[in-house]
Amino acid sequence: MERMLTYVQAIGEAMSQEMSRDPSVVSFGEDNIGGMGCDGKLGNAWGPTQGLHEKFPDRIFDTPITEAAFVGAAVGAAASGLRPVVDLLFADFMGVAFDQLINQAAKLRYMFGGQGTAPLVVRTFYGAGMRGGAQHSQSLYSLVTHVPGLKVVVPSNPYDAKGLMTQAIRDEDPVIYFEHKMLYWTPGEVPEEPYTVPFGQSRLVRSGTDCTVVALGRMVGFAETAAEELAAGGVSIEIIDPRTISPLDEDSIYRSVEKTGRLVVVDESPPRCSVARDIVALVAENRFEALRGPARTVNTPHTPVPYSPALEDRYIPGPDSIVRAVLEAVEAGGWNGRRQDRLAGTQSPVA
Repeated sequence: MERMLTYVQAIGEAMSQEMSRDPSVVSFGEDNIGGMGCDGKLGNAWGPTQGLHEKFPDRIFDTPITEAAFVGAAVGAAASGLRPVVDLLFADFMGVAFDQLINQAAKLRYMFGGQGTAPLVVRTFYGAGMRGGAQHSQSLYSLVTHVPGLKVVVPSNPYDAKGLMTQAIRDEDPVIYFEHKMLYWTPGEVPEEPYTVPFGQSRLVRSGTDCTVVALGRMVGFAETAAEELAAGGVSIEIIDPRTISPLDEDSIYRSVEKTGRLVVVDESPPRCSVARDIVALVAENRFEALRGPARTVNTPHTPVPYSPALEDRYIPGPDSIVRAVLEAVEAGGWNGRRQDRLAGTQSPVA
């Protein structure tokens, strides 16, 4: 068996290796060391930067809770030759630094005709499931995907988390790196040596024939669970993890839809103007003739994230909702299966 690391350990290892390789890599942000007075023992609220302060005491430090200030400082540092990795903590507070992100970092290369770049990484965690309430649980990657000039990364497993972080630090453009809180302790095989996962190159998670399922971040694991349930009922799905949503590997999605004739996109964000709706629109524009029926999306409700544990559990898309969407897509596509009976049940339609 290959060496095992958790998702959060994989992120920390990528940062450590890149800081060892390149002295221009610096890191700062809220609780980046572990909070004032903690002397690096914590390494962020969840531990990805644990131990880095001891190895690089002059290149990693904490900042006050001033997102606009330290993201702005990172843009300036990047334009001046450093490669900052800034820790924003909760993605919910990204809006405080929007001017620095969408008006400065994203536009720098374009406005200077390629003579200037802003190679910085903004690390931030997102997603529901930790009982964090409406202001600490949102999935806001759709907001920044809308902005030209920003690259957006949504890793779903430890291997990709390390390779995408390494690529992000080496990239010449600003990268927003979204880490799902509920994946931090997920283990997986991770090589010890440095490696990159290229942006705009999706991962084929599972091959199938009846329906294409595109899933983001934590939703990839739920799609795999749904696939087992569907397979028991004779429905074969192909799962694609885009890894990055800007750039997006459109060609792999098109090839899969041409093969299966159906599409379901799973995205832990509200439905309006979501990545899920964007991917459906792209397929409708470019491969409509390949679809054998309407595409489906699986999103959260269009509401804030509830604080009530019972309501939060119902808010998050899960394997059951993916199973139902796939069966609806298959039925709409004229599939000859046993869908009516399956839809009669809500918890396990393919049982």
